[in-house]
Amino acid sequence: MAHLNDPQLIRRLLTTPGRWAVVGLSGNPLRPAVGVSLYLQQHLGQEIIPVSLKGDDVHGAKGYKALAEVPGTIDVVDCFVNSTRVGDVVDQAIAVGAKAVWLQLGVIDEDAAQRAQAAGLDVVMNTCPKIEAAKLGL
Repeated sequence: MAHLNDPQLIRRLLTTPGRWAVVGLSGNPLRPAVGVSLYLQQHLGQEIIPVSLKGDDVHGAKGYKALAEVPGTIDVVDCFVNSTRVGDVVDQAIAVGAKAVWLQLGVIDEDAAQRAQAAGLDVVMNTCPKIEAAKLGL
């Protein structure tokens, strides 16, 4: 069964202050994660945690190389990785006790979404927080 995004869940995630681990957020200004994470941080008041292979610090936030290295709780794992790799990121999100996963626009993995939901995580898939915030007038 195809995953359907819950508009109330999207509103809650975007309007409740939280810690967003942005997987795929590096110092490369050409990557979409850079602009979206800045929007999350500056316009929606979310704390961002960059997670990338190099562990780059971005937007004044300390970067990490893996979700398991991030201290404290993670509210949302925002996935800027391609669909073939996102299942592993979702499994890591489950393992670290994240509360939600957000698979970016074009990132689709029905099996991973089902695993996350079965583990009690909220799931948003195939959309962008910046696009959803605009729809909600945030």
